[in-house]
Amino acid sequence: MPINIHHQIALTLVPGVGSVLIRQLISYCGSAADVFQAPLARLMKVPGIGEVTARAILKPGILAEAEQVVRRLEKLGATALFYTDKAYPTRLKTLYDAPALLYFQGTGDLNATRTIGLVGTRQATDYGRRITNEIIEAVVPYNVSVISGLAYGIDIAAHRASLSNGLPTIGVMASGLDIIYPNVHQKTAGEMLMQGGLLTESRPGTKPDAHLFPARNRIIAGLSDVVVVVEAAAKGGALITAEYANNYHREVFAVPGQLNQAFSAGCNKLIRENKAQIYTSPKDLIEALNWDKTTNTSPHKNTLPALPVGITEEESQVLALLRQSADLHVDELSWKSQIPMGRLASLLLTLEFQGFVRSLPGKKYAVVYV
Repeated sequence: MPINIHHQIALTLVPGVGSVLIRQLISYCGSAADVFQAPLARLMKVPGIGEVTARAILKPGILAEAEQVVRRLEKLGATALFYTDKAYPTRLKTLYDAPALLYFQGTGDLNATRTIGLVGTRQATDYGRRITNEIIEAVVPYNVSVISGLAYGIDIAAHRASLSNGLPTIGVMASGLDIIYPNVHQKTAGEMLMQGGLLTESRPGTKPDAHLFPARNRIIAGLSDVVVVVEAAAKGGALITAEYANNYHREVFAVPGQLNQAFSAGCNKLIRENKAQIYTSPKDLIEALNWDKTTNTSPHKNTLPALPVGITEEESQVLALLRQSADLHVDELSWKSQIPMGRLASLLLTLEFQGFVRSLPGKKYAVVYV
């Protein structure tokens, strides 16, 4: 692993420093390594970083702790993906609450062209499992990557159906990569490493805890072009995933169920409150995402169409952010992209000359490239 990964991991180990503050620190200091070399006074000038947090960053031993994480990753054959890395999932890069660092084990593509999130109750019925299999079998021709949470019920049914049908499947975990939860899914998780993989924001050795599951659900939602809630109670993790998906402007579908069934209540509620489209057949999903159009090779709403040769990664990132909004103030664009203001001004000028963006009154910018 590159030496800078030690510093990137170390940032996530600092108490009180989450993904937003990590981005702030990188924006002000330049790199993870520069953060740990910065004097106390400079760190305290970073918005959101007070003296206590600044001293925690400079506390001896944190890099040694990060080294232990690196060794455990090497033993697992896993990798750490920082949000600035090219391999970091593109679908997550522009989300305001995306993890600054992810741990991945497997062979799958985290930037697959088409993705679907299948979630639901841990107490799945035969009906729920049948619908899950129906969806998986229907999307096989479109080479879809299936995202779920490796839990009992609908989650594990989705993973197993994907494996049986030759589709890649990613399990997003609320624990470290070395702690499969529930343990009875060890065999399936092992098979997924060769046909997809396991993903988490928790470092190795982290045991599943209640607060980690909602955080895990936001990653499932962010990675998915469409989230389908197959069965769900009136409250629970599947509805949290749907809420995140709506916030991220993903397509959301819910499978309707019988009125007297507890694990149809959540789906029916989503449909009633217009938080999900009603699922009646796989055709609903395929048509909503234009997967049936052979000319559409990039159906994800937040992914840019093919760009001309010469467009840089930073320019693509700026365009992706602008595509998500009618317009953005330059300050907000800088914060979301974590591109320093001076560099961003140059990028915007270049993109404007090329006819991809236009400047608006009030230091705002809008995309014109479609």
